Amino acid sequence: MEANSSSGVANNVARAIVAALNWNSTPDDRKAAVSYLDSIKTGDVRVLATTSLLLVKKDWSSEIRLHAFKMLQAELVSMMLRWLPEDITVHNEDLEGDRRRLLLRGLTESLPEILPLLYTLLERHFGATLSEVSRQQMDVAKQHASTATAALNAINAYAEWAPLADLAKFGIINGCGYLLSAADFRLHACEFFKLVSSRKRPSDTSASEYDSAIISIFQILMNVSREFLYKSTSTASTVDEDEFEFAEYICESIVSLGSTNLQCITGNSTILSIYLQQMLGFFQHYKLGLHYHALLFWLALMRDLVMKPKVTSAPSGDGSGSAQLDNDKKMILSLVTDDICGSILDVSFQRMIRREKIFPGASFAPVTLELWSDDFEGKGDFSQYRSKLSELMKLIASLKPILASSKVSDRVFAIITSPVPLQDLAMMESFQVSLENIVTAVFDGSNEFAGGSTELHLALCRIFEGLLQRLLSLNWSEPALVEILGHYLDALGPFMKYYPDAVGGVINKLFELLASLPCVMKDPSMSGARNARLQICTSFIRIAKSADKSILPHMKGIADTMGYMQREGCLLRSEHNLLGEAFLVMSSAAGLQQQQEVLNWLLEPLSQQWTQLEWQNNYLSEPLGVVRLCLDTSLMWSIFHTVTFFEKALKRSGFKKGNLNSENSSMQHPLSSHLAWMLPPLLKLLRALHALWSPSISQTLPAESLSGFSYNVLGLATTIGDPFFKCFDVDSVALALMENIQSAEFRHMRQLIHSVLTHLVKSCPPEMWEIWLEKLLHPLLINLHQVLSFSWSSLLHEGRAKAPDVQCIVATSDLKVEVMEEKLLRDLTREMCALLSVMASPGLNTGLPSLDQSGHINRLVDTSSLKDLDAFLSNSMVAFMLKNNRLAIPVLQICIEAFSWTVGESMTKVSSFCAAVVVLSISTRNIELQQFVCKDLFSAAIKGLMLESNAIISADLVGLCRDIFIYLCDRDPAPRQVLLSLPCISPLDLAAFEEALTKTLSPKEQKQLMRSLLMVATGNKLKALAAQKTVNIITNVTARPRSSVTAATEARIDDGEPVGLAAIM
Repeated sequence: MEANSSSGVANNVARAIVAALNWNSTPDDRKAAVSYLDSIKTGDVRVLATTSLLLVKKDWSSEIRLHAFKMLQAELVSMMLRWLPEDITVHNEDLEGDRRRLLLRGLTESLPEILPLLYTLLERHFGATLSEVSRQQMDVAKQHASTATAALNAINAYAEWAPLADLAKFGIINGCGYLLSAADFRLHACEFFKLVSSRKRPSDTSASEYDSAIISIFQILMNVSREFLYKSTSTASTVDEDEFEFAEYICESIVSLGSTNLQCITGNSTILSIYLQQMLGFFQHYKLGLHYHALLFWLALMRDLVMKPKVTSAPSGDGSGSAQLDNDKKMILSLVTDDICGSILDVSFQRMIRREKIFPGASFAPVTLELWSDDFEGKGDFSQYRSKLSELMKLIASLKPILASSKVSDRVFAIITSPVPLQDLAMMESFQVSLENIVTAVFDGSNEFAGGSTELHLALCRIFEGLLQRLLSLNWSEPALVEILGHYLDALGPFMKYYPDAVGGVINKLFELLASLPCVMKDPSMSGARNARLQICTSFIRIAKSADKSILPHMKGIADTMGYMQREGCLLRSEHNLLGEAFLVMSSAAGLQQQQEVLNWLLEPLSQQWTQLEWQNNYLSEPLGVVRLCLDTSLMWSIFHTVTFFEKALKRSGFKKGNLNSENSSMQHPLSSHLAWMLPPLLKLLRALHALWSPSISQTLPAESLSGFSYNVLGLATTIGDPFFKCFDVDSVALALMENIQSAEFRHMRQLIHSVLTHLVKSCPPEMWEIWLEKLLHPLLINLHQVLSFSWSSLLHEGRAKAPDVQCIVATSDLKVEVMEEKLLRDLTREMCALLSVMASPGLNTGLPSLDQSGHINRLVDTSSLKDLDAFLSNSMVAFMLKNNRLAIPVLQICIEAFSWTVGESMTKVSSFCAAVVVLSISTRNIELQQFVCKDLFSAAIKGLMLESNAIISADLVGLCRDIFIYLCDRDPAPRQVLLSLPCISPLDLAAFEEALTKTLSPKEQKQLMRSLLMVATGNKLKALAAQKTVNIITNVTARPRSSVTAATEARIDDGEPVGLAAIM
């Protein structure tokens, strides 16, 4: 039946060929015949191959056999020669190990025959295409073009790995270069150059041949680039979108070529100079796509030029390699001139803004450039693009500080003197970022500015002092402009670090700007002034960070001015908090004593109100008191600002990493003495807020925003350590946090875990685990298990998570509610997984042995050497959790069920906890734990592999299965029973698997054996494993004499067994 079908197809193909070539055929018949032939050629390769063979063997007319079918054969040959190397470069599960190496070796040795054949096919059918087009034989030309394209696609399959010397020797590189001038073939040719341009230079004797081939590629691409740049810059209107698309492909290739192979042309200053000028031309181009590709090149080049060379010695000891690198860098530096760097900066300044941000009538708008727009695709978002421009500015500023400083200073001076400053507001904002980039780079300590020459210091000082004086002389009063001016001043903070004389004028100007804006703003239209005041206060923080000790002499003056403004009623509480935060930053640079004094000065006024019993009794003694608190707006905002400042104080205080030494390492945290009065009212507040979760009250109030800041304060307080855990009553903390946990919404539980409990688990001393963790984690884990189990079951079976937060979701449709519910569920699940990961972190489990070092390498474990679980309680939090049944039961239930939840990346955190559980089951004699791991956890891990979303952790899950079976199958029958319960495995299969395990001690090979067994035992239904498709990268293959080892390896392969595509023919 199959033979008759093949014969029928062959007959149809023969008739179609005759009809296509017969001039007596009607146009419609010829068109139908060509269409049918195209369908055969683009269809199933088996049908095409079988049909070709039948037509060759049959006694068809010479016209069919020698003319039309010849193109079918040529295209088929090209397709076959393409698919063979793709069997290597694209993962093929049927072609592994020795078989794959054999195919690679065979292809490599056949390159002298394959590449000339492909070149001949390409040349012949490309020429025939042009000839037939000139004769207006478009149908025949189309078939020749299809064959030429197939040959070119085959060439691209070899471009990834075949030696470049071979590609050059057999004319492939020049042939593809010629096709760049053919509109119908140039994009396929671009793919070839994209592949070869990213090749890495070999380190063996073939390097010189590689360099020669790369130089020819440089010349080909540079010729095309030169023509395009000349045409597009002189007559842009004549360049259509197809040519721009082609130019973008060329630019991408030439950027890749320069980024990976620039060393190949550093010996030729003429070629290198032309190349750099062309890359500058692309960077300056008004089309964003071309500019973007060139940006990537200049970033890579500048990083290399600025990066300090690593001190390494060559294997031969002569240092010739490093000397060559130094010479290459010197050559490039000599050609990266001030003009080039200045031009790059000019373009970067203009492109730091999105098109949508420019106001009509702006005088500094770069109208000639195609600016970034939200419409562009494939280049990330604007923030990523802008960060690349910022990095490039910083690199150039590090390389040429005077040039960069002068450029940005001139640009800023020009923009601040704009006749229409409000219309140029967006450009002012973008230039502020540019100024900050360059000042940061020039005065960055890592660039060893302090060790620079006096001439350099003086020159930079003159530039930025001049700019600063111009900024200080501005008399802007519009809130938007005042805000911008504040940003310009704080951008100069790193400059003030080295020139402290500049600090006083800046501080005075900031206070002047603050005083120029209205303090009381009841009109909503004055929100701009409110934001500007807050931003000015934030500028104090930024300057305190960047100016470092230069600001210390001005602390008293700042404090006096703050006091005066407070007494005059022209400093709002939120503004005072920001200025207070700036003081905390300043004091951290002054030393611990100064820091303590500043904290006392800032916190004493707050403590007087915070510790009063009157407001606590009125508003925190019962749940409805919080409702009354919300009605007392003034007090509520006062409490809000108090709590937020506590958070800032905890974040900004403490020991800087660089300041830790033997003298202060034994000193207490500066806030330790303040916790006693800060936290009790805070816990009362949290308990009252949590009471709002109760169904009997269940109200959403503005005061709920306090809970987030209160969580932050409590979580940060736990990081202080002993002063928190040893001085506070765990019952009061548990009452405040867990009393109403069963009524908590997902968003509240997620925030509670993230801001409080994660910090608490990390910071709790091991000797306090028993006191603190059980009372706090038991109610949490019990509730988490219940709500997550219910919601995930509902989502997976009914399509809706049914989160309790639904009453707080304001949505216009049921679909939006469902989406929000699922997001809340996934967010809570991720936070829970993160908490498990913290519990299993190495720092909290220092006593856990490593399986590879535990002595349990073989399966015959001496159980007498095992320990009790109690032996790990003091140095393993996971062991502590497992020993306590009130904690172990819910946490292990969560772990087991989590493998069936589609949370993907978060499962890596659960698997780390499970891995610690497995280690403890192997290292201890705890029978209950061993039974859980061997049966429940083993089964759950296998079921987890059935979810495609678990592909990201498939290796972890296979590793768990391997560890459980290898180390525990002789201590418990469950692992074998679980495997034998799978649908497609027999006892013989399991016996063969175990025998294979005995032949290797390699964990990697054992995991591969486990993976293969699980795939077979489940009937290939493990989607997490099936989703793991990999690409094998083959580069720079060099034909070498076959070694005896290789020959012996290949001798083990059955010559009669088909390899690669041969298996399907």
